[in-house]
This record gives sequence, C-alpha cells and structure tokens, in this order.
Amino acid sequence: MALLLALAVALSVLGAFHGIRLYRADVKLPTDLALALEVGATRTTVVGSLVDRAGIRYAPLILRLMGPERVARKRRQIDSAGNPSGLTIDRYAARRAVYAFLGAIGAFSMLLNGQLILSLLMVAFGFFWIEVGLWSAIRIRRDHIERTLPDFLDVLAVVVSAGLGFRPALERVADKYKGPWSDEIRITLQQMAMGVSRRQAFDELRRRNDSEQVAQFVTALQQGEELGSPIVETLIAIAEDMRRTDAQNARRRAARAVPRATLAVTMFMLPGTMILLIGGFVYGANVDFGAMLGGG
Repeated sequence: MALLLALAVALSVLGAFHGIRLYRADVKLPTDLALALEVGATRTTVVGSLVDRAGIRYAPLILRLMGPERVARKRRQIDSAGNPSGLTIDRYAARRAVYAFLGAIGAFSMLLNGQLILSLLMVAFGFFWIEVGLWSAIRIRRDHIERTLPDFLDVLAVVVSAGLGFRPALERVADKYKGPWSDEIRITLQQMAMGVSRRQAFDELRRRNDSEQVAQFVTALQQGEELGSPIVETLIAIAEDMRRTDAQNARRRAARAVPRATLAVTMFMLPGTMILLIGGFVYGANVDFGAMLGGG
C-alpha cells in the first residue's frame, strides 16, 4: 500500500512538472490548435484551461484516431451544445487525451489493489466523462431554446406587423433576449451580412441545433417564403404549433410517469408500509413468541 501511494505521488509530481514545462515551452503549435487555446480562454475554468494545455499537444493524434466522419459528427455535437466554456473540437480532443490518461492510471492502480469495479469506473471516467458533460450541455441548451422560441416568435410577429422588415425585426428582437437562442439568431444575422443567402443561413441554424422545434421553425419559414405567405401569419402559426407540441409532450411525459410511480409504490412503499403495520400490530398485541415456540 505504501508503495502504491509513493508511486501515485511520484506520478502526480511528474505530471505537474511536465505540465509546467509544456506551459512554459515555446512550442510552435498548428494554427488551429493555437487558436483553440486562445478562443474561449476567458470562458473556461482554471482547471479546464490547465487540462487543455496539458493535452493540446496530443489533440492531432486523437483527431486522427477518431477519423474524419466521427470528427465531423463530434463538431456538430459541440455546435449543438453551444461551445460550452469555449469548447472547440481541438479542446475536446485535448481533454479526451488527458482524461484517458488519468482513467488509465486510475484503473491500473485499482487493479493492483484488486478493486475491479473501481477499475471499471475509472475506465468509464476516461472514456465518457467529457461525453457526459457534452450531452448534458446539449440537453440543457435545447430545452432553453424550445422554451424561448414560441415567445420569441410572438414578439417577432408583432414587430414585423408594425412595419419593420424581417431582418431588422429579427435583429431588434434578438437584442432584447439573452441566452442561446439569441446567440443563434445573431450568428445567422452575421452570416447573412457576410453575403450568405437567407435560406443557407437558416439551414445552418437548423444544422447547429438538435431541436425539433428549431427544425420546424426553419422549415415553416422557408415554405412560407416559397409560397408567398405573409410572414406574420407564418410566425403566429409556428408559435401556436410549438405550444401545441409542448402540451402534447407534457401529456406524454405525464403518461410515462404514472407507470413508473406505480412501480415505485408497489416495489418499495407498499412492502415497507405492510412491514410497519404488521410489526406495530404484533408489538401492540404483546404476543409472547418465546412461549409459542416453547409450546411447540
């Protein structure tokens, strides 16, 4: 045990010195990796920044091992998460390298102690810790956007009906909102200002967001534009459809919750209640189990 503790301390000290050396070394990194360290540096935590700098050298290797298709899919997931804490595909690869190393060291130490379950947990940490954070960020961001979108469309319809053009109205309403949906609208407006067509900019908006309501908004907007429908009526119809969809999803979630609650009551609460009732009844009746057993 003392030998393992000494080995862990030695590895920690070695890792700290290696991290400091990498931090101070004047290493010429590729342009995209250097940009990855710079972009979002003020948005990430201190620990996240240290992890990035420790693993950024191994990011190209991780990206090559992932392959182009998986890298493209992971890039879309990061976009869907809204680049939480300045996360980019290169910073993701750097963190995968560091967490995999820490997980491997932890799993090896647990195996030496004969703790197989803890070893498997360390392996899971190395492979899935950053994925859990990414999935959680995607879900939270999607829920926030889907809650904001119907009210946003109502306000946008009012501003457009007042006589303002669609793009200026979109910019004005986006300035009044804070959060991921407002950020997405600003990105879309910047793309259109740089010469990207309106259709392509909204296609990119749909691609960046893994949300059924965002896809519904973009599809309805493009169809209304093709058919020449009034934009105000289109926006109001989209908002009503989204609220109707939200109500249906809420009823679906409630319907799924009833069997789960029934199962929990049947398996846990009912047996516990029966034990308490029977125990209280026997205790209150002052039954002499010793005499009953002796008489038998």
